[in-house]
Amino acid sequence: MTFSISATVLLCVIVVVLVRGGYVRVGSALICTLFGFTLAATGLAPVINSGLGSLAALVASF
Repeated sequence: MTFSISATVLLCVIVVVLVRGGYVRVGSALICTLFGFTLAATGLAPVINSGLGSLAALVASF
């Protein structure tokens, strides 16, 4: 659970920086957010969570 909160905060900061920098418009950011929520409701969600967990373990080993 701790990783999920950290990943959420990190991704939120990245989205805010991209929107404020003009690289991503607000509409595009909202569409990407809705896509993420939709993707989390599919059968692919456990695979994504497993991949993020593996990535976190890899980063933590350094």
